[in-house]
Amino acid sequence: MNFDYDIAIIGSGSGGYVAGIRAAQLKLKTVIIEKDEIGGVCLNWGCIPSKSLLNQAKIFTKIKDLEAMGLSVDRRAFDYSKVFMKSRQASERLTKGVSFLLSKNKVEVIKGTGKILNRNTVLVDNDKKITADNIIIATGSVPKELPGFKFDSENVLSSTDILNLKKLPASISILGAGAIGVEFAYLLSSFGVEVSLIEFMPSILPNVDKEVAESLLRTFRKKKINIMTGAKAVSYEKIENRLKIKLDINNTEKFVETEKILTAVGRSTNIKDIGLENAGIETENGYIKTKRYFKTNINNVYAIGDVINLPQLAHAASKAGEIAVENIAGINNEDKIKSDEIPFCVYCEPQVAGFGLTEEQAQKNNLNFRKSVYFFRANGKAVALDEIEGIVKLIYNPDTELLYGAYISGTEATELIHELLLAKKADFKISRIAEMIHAHPTISETIMEASKNIHGSAIHM
Repeated sequence: MNFDYDIAIIGSGSGGYVAGIRAAQLKLKTVIIEKDEIGGVCLNWGCIPSKSLLNQAKIFTKIKDLEAMGLSVDRRAFDYSKVFMKSRQASERLTKGVSFLLSKNKVEVIKGTGKILNRNTVLVDNDKKITADNIIIATGSVPKELPGFKFDSENVLSSTDILNLKKLPASISILGAGAIGVEFAYLLSSFGVEVSLIEFMPSILPNVDKEVAESLLRTFRKKKINIMTGAKAVSYEKIENRLKIKLDINNTEKFVETEKILTAVGRSTNIKDIGLENAGIETENGYIKTKRYFKTNINNVYAIGDVINLPQLAHAASKAGEIAVENIAGINNEDKIKSDEIPFCVYCEPQVAGFGLTEEQAQKNNLNFRKSVYFFRANGKAVALDEIEGIVKLIYNPDTELLYGAYISGTEATELIHELLLAKKADFKISRIAEMIHAHPTISETIMEASKNIHGSAIHM
């Protein structure tokens, strides 16, 4: 049967557009169907604009360093709307760049809402039918609502709402201390907002190694961020111009008053009304089920990114898109993504990054493991930069010297983590890192010293 396209991709986020470009490189005729803006959430209302805001927050916090040099800075002229506009410029620049790349690679883009009619047909805006030999679902996710805290864009904000603010509130309570909540806590507190960070689990960043998360916790408390863990947000009421949040902490009722509430408890898959049932595509626990090469139970229909049970990270979506497209093209180098090889990054200051097993998980699995820890305060470059808050932690097998996992809190942690991730993926012994000459002075020497420390040979400890 002749089809209009080799591949039809529904969604142009980090998974969809990367899949589209890779398909074009492999000479597959490809169309992307996108109902909103090219680049999806990441480029438009997620990764990119938030990192622009975080960078500007870091610059703003450096005012105190200028004042320490004897300079006087008048903060009364500060205008957050200009910070917002700069974040939008960053987003628009990259969105245009992705649109150019799709055009350059001759990937057709159809604007509209795509709905699957059958395993080879997608209906766009209930009007135009397109056929394809293969379909890739890359429709992403949306902010998850918390019971009792319905988004209204005025009192209870989503992560999209907070990125769209042109004026900051005097105070905010953030429900959820995962990556999104922690980043916004740092961002808003840096600009002078009174922040309460409320987390249901016993610690902030619940999926990160506890010792590393606690390192960040100490720094946040120094920044006067009010942190409450083991706290369940029950409800809220509006009293004049304030919001009163009811919390349950160890079966004790407590209250927090705030101007705004940001709900940051994760994201939900965006798979409603996209026609899964028309093609008989199976789901499980709210996710599309996939097998090798990210195929669904329908062999020519693939699903990638946030719609499947994989960490909801842009880089995971992009990699899944490449694997799916290469399978369609007959290239079968990889058939899945190993969850312990996906880096997890948080872009507050100090940054947090990691992958693989935490110390707690290694203990729970009764693994033969040891840990090696090195602190940023002993690193020459960190001292020179006045960025001494931080820790490198390695979880490893003492017999093989192979990593189970690694976690970092500290300046440039999101860049440093990849040296360790390469060692994990390539099955390098940690001693190989220890033997490698690292330039001095660099922050990357923290990785070398932590690696040397497995044999007690770290010099600067």
